[in-house]
Amino acid sequence: MDTSGEDTLRYMILRPENGGIRDLFRFLVSADRASAAKFVETSDEDAVAAEFLGSGGDDDGDGGDVPPDHRWVIFVSIVIRKVIALFGKPMEWSGYLFEFFLNLLSENGNLLGLLYNLLFGKVVMPQRGSETFISAIGHLDERINLYKSNSLVEGASGLQVEIGNRTVMDLCMMASKLAYENANVVRNVVNLHWKMHFVDFYNCWNDYQKDRSTQVFILCDKPKDANLILISFRGTEPFDANDWSTDFDYSWYEIPKLGKVHMGFLEALGLGNRANTSTFQTLLQVKDAKFTSLNEVDTTTEPSESNAESEGLANDGEKTVIPEMVEMTAYFVVKSKLKSLLNKHKTAKFIVTGHSLGGALAILFPTVLVLHEERELMQRLAGVYTYGQPRVGNWQLRRFMEAHLEYPDPKYFRVVYCNDLVPRLPYDNRTFLYKHFGECLYYNSLYTEQKVDEEPNRNYFGMWYLIPEYLNAVWELIRSLIMGYTHGPEYKEGWLSVLLRVVGLAVPGISAHSPTNYVNSIRLGRNSAIRMSSL
Repeated sequence: MDTSGEDTLRYMILRPENGGIRDLFRFLVSADRASAAKFVETSDEDAVAAEFLGSGGDDDGDGGDVPPDHRWVIFVSIVIRKVIALFGKPMEWSGYLFEFFLNLLSENGNLLGLLYNLLFGKVVMPQRGSETFISAIGHLDERINLYKSNSLVEGASGLQVEIGNRTVMDLCMMASKLAYENANVVRNVVNLHWKMHFVDFYNCWNDYQKDRSTQVFILCDKPKDANLILISFRGTEPFDANDWSTDFDYSWYEIPKLGKVHMGFLEALGLGNRANTSTFQTLLQVKDAKFTSLNEVDTTTEPSESNAESEGLANDGEKTVIPEMVEMTAYFVVKSKLKSLLNKHKTAKFIVTGHSLGGALAILFPTVLVLHEERELMQRLAGVYTYGQPRVGNWQLRRFMEAHLEYPDPKYFRVVYCNDLVPRLPYDNRTFLYKHFGECLYYNSLYTEQKVDEEPNRNYFGMWYLIPEYLNAVWELIRSLIMGYTHGPEYKEGWLSVLLRVVGLAVPGISAHSPTNYVNSIRLGRNSAIRMSSL
């Protein structure tokens, strides 16, 4: 990897905050370079702007007009992110109140129970962060038990997990869904319901957002001599404006040999900050760094000035890793704990999983392990399972990682349900070159599985798919009302899930992203034949 200096930095950053409505309109209509420059920051004004904003090759040297399809993609991203920013605080407070109301209902026996308790002064007030306080995602799909299968056998030595398609996919999906909960809920479900061993839950620092906005938890199948270590990243939270803005962001940072990688996802892992783009180079160049002393990280305090030398400092005194970022960010914290667990459990292998944004972080984690030449860790990677995952990089990243995850056996499985909008983001065309990779397991609305290179309607907005999308949304609403009768009480959908199906009549891709669809796809899916190597 070339580490010669600043001149190796290549990036593109969309900055919706830098221009107003008039600038945006001028950019869409005329696309002169001046208006584009307000919204698009690039490392190389000529080469990168020509590649991603287009170049007319005219003689006057102004760079020409931005091609219409390029302009449209940038325009849509900027508009959506401006709207999200505008409603960010209302979204946050609405979500806070909505989750409080959901838990107020559930802890008082729903509406009638709440009215009764109000009448007699016995109202139970929800306590945020407690083991009974459930997220909106948890209320959307209340199932917590794992799939009943002969592959799960509880013996004297603990829960033995036979690695196989249905079992592992269900465990990973349920863990991905569980990652939306607080640490106490996660611990309770893992230890008491799954009879596994909860290791730790981390609230990790995103230096760009200046917030602990990345959550991840780790479990083992048993406390001693574990066979399986599972790492689950939290996905896009319904009322978190920063999460949604990240999903619709098209900014990238180019890593030599690896390719162009989604900048927002790198920031969520704690591998840089677009406010100072050199931090990406600093953190991504770290090789053979040893962070095993950070096994138990205090995640309850904000980053502060380090009072001790970090293991991320080079021998010559040059700062190669910002100490507080090493101690507080997802990539370094998880890698440190994983090394400790693999040393403790000599025969264990690990799986990484996540839904939505969590899926993007799940595949980027081993990607950076490869970049950092963590060969011993990668040899013990059993697999990566993602659900409703957005695209994370370009064709070069795809080619680079396929060499590490496809042979001798596939290790990366990307699950997509029907019209889910998020796997169709960021936009995939010759402008941005975002590409999926890995084996795609695509489920249609009848839960029939197909192995495909790319999900149908890869950019979602194809006119050819418009009518089928809305017909599917109607069918999914009807199905939600009868699932409990046709498939058993376990599949009965509550009022919140049905309400989301109603929203899906307007925007089918949003309701299709619900974890409910992914749990149902795995448990009811047909023609499922993927198997992984044993742990």
